[in-house]
Amino acid sequence: MLYTKVVEAYEKIEATTKRLEMTDLLTQLFKQTPKDEIDRLVYLTQGKVHPDYMGIELGLAEKLVIRVLAQATGLSEDEVTALWKKKGDLGLVAQDAIAARRQKPLESKPLTLAKVYENLDEIARSGGAGSQERKITLLADLLAFATPVEAKYIVRTVVGKMRLGVADMTIVDALAATFATKQDRAAVERAYNVSSDLGEVARLLASEGLAGLKKVGLKLYRPIRAMLCERMETLEEILKRLGKCALEYKYDGLRVQAHIGPKGIKLFSRHLEEITDQFPDLVDGLKGAFRRGAGIVEGEAVPVDPNTGEFLPFQTVSRRRGRKYDVEVMMKEYPVSLFLFDCLLEEDEDLTGRPYVERRARLHKALKENERVRFATYRDTDDVKEAEAFFDTALQIGGEGLVAKALNSTYEAGARGYQWIKFKRDYAAAMSDTVDLVVVGAFAGRGKRAGTYGALLMAAYDKDDDVFRTVCKLGSGFDDATLEALPKRLAPHRRDRKPARVDSKLEPDVWFEPAVVLEVLGAEITLSPVHTAGQDLVRPGAGFAIRFPRFTGKWREDKGPEDATTVQEIREMYDRQKKVAKP
Repeated sequence: MLYTKVVEAYEKIEATTKRLEMTDLLTQLFKQTPKDEIDRLVYLTQGKVHPDYMGIELGLAEKLVIRVLAQATGLSEDEVTALWKKKGDLGLVAQDAIAARRQKPLESKPLTLAKVYENLDEIARSGGAGSQERKITLLADLLAFATPVEAKYIVRTVVGKMRLGVADMTIVDALAATFATKQDRAAVERAYNVSSDLGEVARLLASEGLAGLKKVGLKLYRPIRAMLCERMETLEEILKRLGKCALEYKYDGLRVQAHIGPKGIKLFSRHLEEITDQFPDLVDGLKGAFRRGAGIVEGEAVPVDPNTGEFLPFQTVSRRRGRKYDVEVMMKEYPVSLFLFDCLLEEDEDLTGRPYVERRARLHKALKENERVRFATYRDTDDVKEAEAFFDTALQIGGEGLVAKALNSTYEAGARGYQWIKFKRDYAAAMSDTVDLVVVGAFAGRGKRAGTYGALLMAAYDKDDDVFRTVCKLGSGFDDATLEALPKRLAPHRRDRKPARVDSKLEPDVWFEPAVVLEVLGAEITLSPVHTAGQDLVRPGAGFAIRFPRFTGKWREDKGPEDATTVQEIREMYDRQKKVAKP
């Protein structure tokens, strides 16, 4: 398949702000793609060459790409850098530079999808002595034959900024429409949730149809997407809904999926990134705790004060994320314990279809607690007073609250439902609970904040439509250092126009692709004619808005945009608020 066919579709996708149109364009592209190349196309559309859990990343340094562009076009590095500072997008710089290159290739050879993928894959895998020069050669080889528009997307891919606005679930929609029907979408999504590999899902669908997806199952060293919780207002309501259920401490830490087997132990985050090297203490703890040959267990990595036994704030464990150096020092300074609450695989048996109580029992038999690995504290009850006392105990030691789990609940990868329900402090009070919102825009600062952003436009996630709908302008709670750093911190996600997955009546000075999640606390939820979250649900022309929002200081780096508070959750909080307000 010629790469030019791919970028023609990318140009059309980038030009639209309509998700349905994006899906249709992807569907047309997938139909033109040979079956044995569909997985590569899906990865490149995601802006990668392999699924996240493999840890094979492109991410070339921008200075290195500038050097290659200069080499491929005859421009000086200073000229390329000047163009980059002007445009802010190396892809656009590549497009212009290739169009105006001073040295033309001796022969013209059209790029193929296979050639682009193979070179990018080798770039990602290159390491060790001489790897930088090898990467330069491989990228230069592509740019030598690339058209200007092909160069734009090749460079965007290698620097990790595709700017298409295509979410994974949009690709799921397109795959279902191409190789099955819209009614079969749930089966496609389930296969993705279990495999965490859209390329594999696409390959199986293209070659074997829906029947091929039956081959997708739990596999050691390949993480599955986490099962999520809904929330409710009171313990009475939770017990009324679930009956006798398991109440577990809700830990304020980092969710970890541990894979233990013949190739050792691998740890994965909620975002499916491998984090094994960042937590050698947890690896050692699991080695001593696990009594079986192989398994997958899930828990929360929580910082614990060794002197008091109390939990420390989430920010403490987050300091250990992404660390490549000084791991031993950080491990001593910020020790963590892994509190396990689920067993998904034991030996070669998939337990996700088993009821929660059985999975819990298998977990407790498979491991023996030690200093680093413990079981989540739980209690099975249907008594409200007992539940309230258990909740108070959780708060006293620094927990966030409780998670209630139906005793017969299966593990639904990637799903959010009322089989698991979270309950945190003061849910009954108006907006005493925080929400996790996504940055989608920014307004220029004035007065003291001139030169930075004065406020951020924040959105909640609408899962039904896979879009982000605005709910407030956030300007409070930022200290001076954070305000000064905002433009640089948000710069990678900046866009020239409203992203396709953002629904907003407001027009900020700067748009951002939904990516960064912040924790926000407000006074109450009101109705507003200017915000789009839940528009028309309560009153025509009005959506939900958070009054007097304040940044808590917590960057939710452990959450992706789709993990943010949903519009449905905002609606439920509004409804609870109205109930409390009644005389």
